[in-house]
Parts: sequence; structure tokens; C-alpha cells
Amino acid sequence: MEYINGVIVAAYLAAMLLFGWWGKSRTKNSSDYLVAGRRLGPFLYTGTMAAVVLGGASTVGGVGLGYKWGISGMWLVVAIGAGVILLSLAFAPTLQRLKVFTVSQMLTLRYGSKSATNTSGIVMLAYTLMLCATSTSAYATIFVVLFGWEKWLAIAIGGAIVVVYSTIGGMWSITLADQVQFVIKTVGIFCLMLPFALNAAGGMDGIRERVDAEFFSFTGIGLQSIITYFVVYTLGLLIGQDIWQRVFTAKSPKVARWGGTTAGFYCIIYGAAGAVIGMAAKVALPDIIGADMNKDVVYAEVATELLPVAVGGLVMAAAVAAMMSTASGALIAAATVARTDVTPFVASWFGKSISVNSDENPEHDVRANRIWVLVLGIVTVSLAILVDDVVAALTIAYDILVGGLLVAIIGGLLWKRGNGIGAAASMAAGTLVTLGTMIILEIQAEQKFDGVYANEPIYFGLIASAVTFIVISSLTRPTPTQVIEHWNQRVAGTAAVEGVEAGVK
Repeated sequence: MEYINGVIVAAYLAAMLLFGWWGKSRTKNSSDYLVAGRRLGPFLYTGTMAAVVLGGASTVGGVGLGYKWGISGMWLVVAIGAGVILLSLAFAPTLQRLKVFTVSQMLTLRYGSKSATNTSGIVMLAYTLMLCATSTSAYATIFVVLFGWEKWLAIAIGGAIVVVYSTIGGMWSITLADQVQFVIKTVGIFCLMLPFALNAAGGMDGIRERVDAEFFSFTGIGLQSIITYFVVYTLGLLIGQDIWQRVFTAKSPKVARWGGTTAGFYCIIYGAAGAVIGMAAKVALPDIIGADMNKDVVYAEVATELLPVAVGGLVMAAAVAAMMSTASGALIAAATVARTDVTPFVASWFGKSISVNSDENPEHDVRANRIWVLVLGIVTVSLAILVDDVVAALTIAYDILVGGLLVAIIGGLLWKRGNGIGAAASMAAGTLVTLGTMIILEIQAEQKFDGVYANEPIYFGLIASAVTFIVISSLTRPTPTQVIEHWNQRVAGTAAVEGVEAGVK
């Protein structure tokens, strides 16, 4: 029985490698490799955006939250969907017209000062590396169950597959893989898991008869948890390089806006379906061992206990697809930031200047990008194998991303008076307060990582960053006129895209 499920997942993994060769044929320059030539239409864009944000936490974790908390377990994924909708409606068209590759490049264009924004690349690199490592560890656990491998071997083989197809074809390969993963997740959740689980539980009426009324309360998980989901995931999605890089793939501002909005609403429906599956599992499988300690086991139990064998294999493949989408997106984002932002910044310490992603030698550029993806892929797989708690490192990077960088990034998009000095000061203040609060809570907790996982560091970091940004920007000179004029031209889509150097001091 389990052999059949394993064969289905193995066939899916083999197909992933084929996507790499397909993507290679469409990759001629850095734009093709990093942002799919900025040519994705509504269908491809919607699928790839939904795939990259709906990872293991949304798919496997969402079912587990539904098992524990009922319908209110949907809020984590709803917060993700809300972030995608907000990004798409408010900012995506502007970002698409800028024709940049990274968040740091946008900051440089807006503020006209590389010194004010270079450190953002380092934070973004740490965040994307840890995100890729955690996703790799997550889907490897499924291989352990299906194939009986040691965890390190599961990480190595699964990671190698993602690294290979991402390295060969870049964003085009990842986009095709995302479309297949999007379809598999949709079929797995809506067409297979949901009806089978509901049938096993006796439908919604059967669930109502056998659980407490609190299970149907939309606030059952707790108001504090709901607020935290929106602060962490909604705000985090607004500024993550892995998400922005998908926005850059859209062929027009209209596609970026409405394709992303469609993906956001899809996420919300996806979250509701996952919570209902978890609720049905609570009735059909009330005594899942370890569910209280590890909610992720619920998904696998539903797949193996409530679904026919072959169907269970497709559902397990859906879980792998969700995690691989996140891992591949984070990997190419990390490579983009490392080559485009971090390498030139580090080189400047030694008085050297490095030009990257130039169209003068497109084949050389693609080769260099492939090397970065390959090297960082090996790094993330090694991290996933060697480091026991990469989640703690991801949490620190995520807290700094939101607490330290959010205000400078969103403030630059919304407030004309914001300047480079204010942005640099706000990033420094937000980062220091976020880390400082984390350390204080860690000491007070007297238990390893309690301070790391607390929510307060983000809140205090955001407040410090916002106050600093407003005060410093108001007290110092506005951004130079030529920088603002060039920025406005890029936002309007009327400026020649010669890079991010114009007006930069």
C-alpha cells in the first residue's frame, strides 16, 4: 500500500527535474533567469504567486490548526492571503513598473543612497536562506515516512532535486514547477482531502454533533493569535524578496494587480478548506498520536488513514509540492540578493566595484546566476542537515525583516517626505530594538529560544522604526529633486531602464 504512495511521489519528483530542462530552453539572459523575462500572463502569474506563498505552514500546518482549533485554524492562511491581496492592490503595479530585481534596488532608487539601503540586502539574504532551509527540512520529513530514509538522506535527495531544477532553468523552471504544484495542491486539498475527510466525519452535521460549539467559533484560536498572524504574515509578505521577485515576473501592472489579488482570495479559500479538513479529522481520527505536540502529523494521518492508497499518494505529493514551491522561490531569491546586492556591497569594502546582471554578455550573466543558485542551494541543504533548529534562525531573520525594514520600504512607497537618512536610521533603530527586546525576553524566560519566539520584538521594533523614520525624515533635507524625478519616471513607466544608478549618491 505505502509502496504505491511512494511511487506516485517519486514520479512527481522525477517530473520536477524535467522542468529544469524546459526552463533552460527559455533562458537567454538575467531577466529570463531571475524574473522569467517579466513576461508572465494572468494564468501563470496567479499560479506561481499562489504556489510560492502556500507552503508547508499553509498546507500541512493549516490542517493541523483546524484539527486543534476548529474553523479558527484558518486564520494563519487567511493572513497570508490578506498580505497577497494588500500587496497586489496597493503596491504590485508600482513594483512591476520599476523593472528592478531586488528590494534593495527599489530602496536605492527611492532614496538615492546605496549607503542607506545596502544592509537591507544582508537581512534579506539571511531571511531567504533560512526560509529555504526550513522548507527543505519540512518536505524531507515526508520522504522519511514514505521511503524510510534517514533524515539527512531525505534532505540531501529532496534538496538536490530542488537545487537542480532551480539551477538549470531559473525562474522559468520554477514557474512551470509552480503551475504543476499549484494544480496538485488544488486537486489534493479541494477534490480529494476535503470530500473524503468530510465523508469520513459524516459531513458538517456529523462534525457539529461530535465537537463543542467552540470548534465553530471564528475566534476560538484566540484574538492575540489572530492579530499576531496578521502582523507577522500579512506585513511580512509585503516586503519579502521571494514574493517581490514573483511580482517582477508579471508582464504588466494589470497582471500584477489582478493576478495577485486572485491568488490572495484563492489562499483564503484554501485556508478555510484546510481548517475544515482538520475539523473532519478531529471527528474521524480523534486520537492521533502526537497531534497535541506536533500538529503537522495530522495531514499525513488523513492521507494514509482516510484516503484510498493512490489518492493518498497524490495528497502526499501535494504536501511536497507546497514545500518545494516555497523552497525553490526562497532559493532563487537568496541567489538574486547575494549576487545583485550583497556581493557589490562587500566588494566596496575593499575598494572594488562589481557590475552584475548586465545585458552586455547575457550568457555569462546567466552562467554566473546559475553558479550562485547552485552554491547557495548546497549551503541551504547543508544547513538543513547540520543545524537542528533553523526555525530559530528563520524567526530572528523574519523579526528583523518586519521590525527593522518594513517601515523604510513601505514608507518609501507611501510618504514622499521620507528620505535616505530617515530610512537608514529607521532600519537601524528597528533592528536594534527588535534584537534588544528578543535578548531581554530571552534572559527573562530562562529557557532557550523563548525570547526568540516571542511576538513583542516585532511590535517594539515596528514602533521604534516608525517613530525614527518620521522624526528623522522630517528634521533633515528631503530626497534630492533629481532622485525623486527619476523615481517618479520609473513609477510611471516612462524612464529608460538603465539600472538604479541615476541620481544615486
